[in-house]
Amino acid sequence: MHSREYRICVYEKGNTMKTNTNYIKVSSYEAKKGSVKKVLLLYSGGLDTSVMLKWIADTYNAEVVTLTMDLGQQGDDLTAIQKKALTFGATKAIVLDVKKEFAEEYIALGIKANASYQGEYHLSTPIGRAITAAKAVEVAKQVGADAIAHGCTGKGNDQVRLEGYMLTLNPAIKIIAPVREWNMDRNAEIRYAKKYGIPVPASLDFPYSVDDNMWGMTWEGGEIEDPKFIPMVEKFLTTYTLAKNAPDTEEFITLDFVKGLPVALNGKKLGLAKLIMKLNTIAGKHGVGVVHLVEDRLIGLKDRGVYELPAGHVIICAHKALEQYVSTRELNEVKNMMDIKWAYLCYGAKWFDPVMDAINAFNDEINQKVEGVVTVKFYKGTATVVAMTSPYAMHHASFLTTNGYNYNVNASAGFIEVYTLQMKLANQRKRTKKIYPDSVKNMGINNGVGTRRIIVGTRKN
Repeated sequence: MHSREYRICVYEKGNTMKTNTNYIKVSSYEAKKGSVKKVLLLYSGGLDTSVMLKWIADTYNAEVVTLTMDLGQQGDDLTAIQKKALTFGATKAIVLDVKKEFAEEYIALGIKANASYQGEYHLSTPIGRAITAAKAVEVAKQVGADAIAHGCTGKGNDQVRLEGYMLTLNPAIKIIAPVREWNMDRNAEIRYAKKYGIPVPASLDFPYSVDDNMWGMTWEGGEIEDPKFIPMVEKFLTTYTLAKNAPDTEEFITLDFVKGLPVALNGKKLGLAKLIMKLNTIAGKHGVGVVHLVEDRLIGLKDRGVYELPAGHVIICAHKALEQYVSTRELNEVKNMMDIKWAYLCYGAKWFDPVMDAINAFNDEINQKVEGVVTVKFYKGTATVVAMTSPYAMHHASFLTTNGYNYNVNASAGFIEVYTLQMKLANQRKRTKKIYPDSVKNMGINNGVGTRRIIVGTRKN
């Protein structure tokens, strides 16, 4: 890979780390040095937030409280993250369990929308950012913080999502974006963390970062960023089984849906959060839900990510199949268009826009009849819907006269003639013009008083 150039000067004065960058704050909501006393830092314990904890306290001379969300992470040790925050300067480290709310009020909307962006990315990070921003605004008010800090870069989507959402929910809040402000890239952050003894999950030999919640894991960094390289998945996809190492025997599971949401796994009723986390383990054992995607970022750049979405992928596949089974052709066509729009809005930092409320209301109405049992087969990285039952199922066709809908085939010929009439006439007109291209031309001429038609024919010798 070619390393990106950056201009940064880091030096010590006592115990203070300072940076010299060209960054200029132009927005009124960006916190100014000396203007904030307490900062709430959205703390994941990853590379970015680990190195900025001390930097915020020193640079802004402010008390720092950390907030870590329990979103059902598949690989994080939240107790260790909390302990690390306190060790490296936080006056208070809050871990907030929002698994149930995340699943039932956020992911549920994505399931009904068949959440998929530009392929099979089921929007785990964008959905997670919506609840993160909402809870950050609530906690900031509770602890008396006058600013919220985050670890997003200046070239990514998450800065738009988090800052836009927090300002939507509290226009008076001030925001600090240290990574944007100090202009460090990931290699510089890794070197800084090593210099000051801050433990981080990334290193120069392991340059990857992950955003993790129950709905999916988003991997970036290292060779993943450049599409001309093959991602070395063996190095970072270690939570679940790689497809090539998955069992040689297939496994079948069932999902029961009521009003568009899964309520039971293999016949056992579970809350949505618990169902998702349990399904992650089952599907992950078979290497299901790994996606390589070069996507369009909101800010205008291409971006590649490698995603682990075992439960998310299975639930979306099952839901979409059942929804199509119980809906009419026209409704499926419109729903597909609305699903694409929902995904672009969710990805594009518009979670709290009124248009999302309108689409969600539309989805709620359609999903009233999305009820039934879906059987899914797992095998070597694939999840295939192989059977469905529903009390609202539309009639199916069958080549056997004793099965399926009792269709009156005598009506077929008439339907075909009417249904294809315009296509037939259009092609007849096209053939006529090819046969007689110059023999007869009809021209309508407007002389200001009326229209007269002139027939122009070819002269015969």
